[in-house]
Amino acid sequence: MNDNAMSPSDPVNILLVDDQPAKLLSYEVILDGLGDNLIKAGSAREALEHLLKKEIAVMLIDVCMPDLDGFELAAMIRGHPRFQRTAIIFVSAIAMTDLDRVKGYEHGAVDYVPVPVVPELLRAKVRIFAELYRKTRQLETLNIELENRVRERTAELAQANAELEQRVEERTREREMALAQVHEMQKLESLGQLTGGLAHDFNNLLMAALSNLDLLSKRVQNDPIAKRLIDGAIQSGERGAALTKRMLAFARRQELKPEIVDVARLVGSMAEMLQRSLGPSIQIGMDFSGDLALIRADRNQLELAILNLALNARDAMPEGGRLTLTARRDRLGGGAQGLAPGDYLSVSVTDTGCGMDEATLKRAAEPFFTTKGVGKGTGLGLSMVYGLAAQSGGGTRISSRIGSGTTVELLFPVIEGGQTTETGAPARNAAAECKPCHVLVVDDDSMVAESTAAMLSDLGHTVVIASSAPGAMERIRAEAKIDLVITDHAMPGMTGVELAKQIRQARPELPIILATGYADLPGGDDLGLPRLAKPYRQAELETMVAKLQAAEPDLNVIPIASGRRA
Repeated sequence: MNDNAMSPSDPVNILLVDDQPAKLLSYEVILDGLGDNLIKAGSAREALEHLLKKEIAVMLIDVCMPDLDGFELAAMIRGHPRFQRTAIIFVSAIAMTDLDRVKGYEHGAVDYVPVPVVPELLRAKVRIFAELYRKTRQLETLNIELENRVRERTAELAQANAELEQRVEERTREREMALAQVHEMQKLESLGQLTGGLAHDFNNLLMAALSNLDLLSKRVQNDPIAKRLIDGAIQSGERGAALTKRMLAFARRQELKPEIVDVARLVGSMAEMLQRSLGPSIQIGMDFSGDLALIRADRNQLELAILNLALNARDAMPEGGRLTLTARRDRLGGGAQGLAPGDYLSVSVTDTGCGMDEATLKRAAEPFFTTKGVGKGTGLGLSMVYGLAAQSGGGTRISSRIGSGTTVELLFPVIEGGQTTETGAPARNAAAECKPCHVLVVDDDSMVAESTAAMLSDLGHTVVIASSAPGAMERIRAEAKIDLVITDHAMPGMTGVELAKQIRQARPELPIILATGYADLPGGDDLGLPRLAKPYRQAELETMVAKLQAAEPDLNVIPIASGRRA
């Protein structure tokens, strides 16, 4: 507030006008307790002198005075624009008629007090008008400040408007670039859908091939050459299965779960794929310290993140260069990168490319931000890498200099005493517990259905096949001795989940296994069914059936033995 503004406790000037000194003294005694400045005038002329020299809040004027009476003095005061709002109170012991009061109010009085005055009444009236004067002054000060602020804000708005126009032009250019990026994202989404569909079809083909190879392998145990050839074919099939998993991860249709990972082994298994992706002009180096700990992360997402970083590095080295992948143990103190203090595994991807300036480095992880031309990048790769590290409980650091290359470092909390989950054919640890039963296999792909049936028959089960969901329901209604249903999910007309709902209405005790290449079902509505991920092997199938027969609590199903009907 303005320094000259009047506060509620500041004293004001009160002018007492009367030609009799005794009355002035009595007014002074009555009003002395108000704490205001009391100014006395013995005539109208003296009163006018005080008015011109000082700010008067309230005037107490006697009506009957020699030179100028109170009415004439009030008329002169109200005639001056400076004193239009000065509070005038008339005091009189003679002019007490109603006409006198009306005349007083016509001359600008705010009140008319008879003599003898009541001290409390006079004091209260003067106090009210003095307080009104203070409030008026405060409002005037506030109004001046408001006008000043309005002028300041108007100037600021004018400047902001000019800046806004400039920003609109910049945003318009950015919007055009964003629209181009959205177009690229739509193409990427279409590519992802196509990739997911192709991967699912490959899973069905690999399913039939691997299952037949498993069965054939049992029959050539005494032929080492045939056994070696079959094992080579199985290894090729497993590599194909790993490739389809990467394709499904790219299409976001693969179930992604954290697991304990050996980073050195994971990156080492990617060496051949990285070299083919980067081309012969880029050398790949790997440097892993000997005390590497295990981490918990999504294996497929981590592979995809490293591949994204490698491809970004390739684009930064159009003339060739060197890509170095390193891993080391790092201990962080409190507050570093916003991470909890503790031991972390640092996985770094370093290139010898063109590098980034400071402005580009600050925006590098922003979604949709890219330095590549239209059609050459979506700006999502690095943001996906950041998201993976954050979701795994870690963080990301990036450093770069123009002409000196770029290093992207992923930090993951270490897992002490963990063991990795190795891929490959699972051990047959449930064979002794797997009892023969009647199984209904439902799959619209005849090769998959026949291969699954062959594996089950080899395990001693009795198998019937249905090529569609309606056909499966007919079998279930007709054959009460069916103990277990293994159904594909992606089938025309009715999905495996929808079929499972109908089966549960007809036979709620019947166990159901969902076999699918799509682990992430729409809406997550899988009814809690146990699942087999295609392509599955005979040992996996055997283990799943044994678990259902044993009714393991985590599968939330009814035992096959108790569900069998006569």
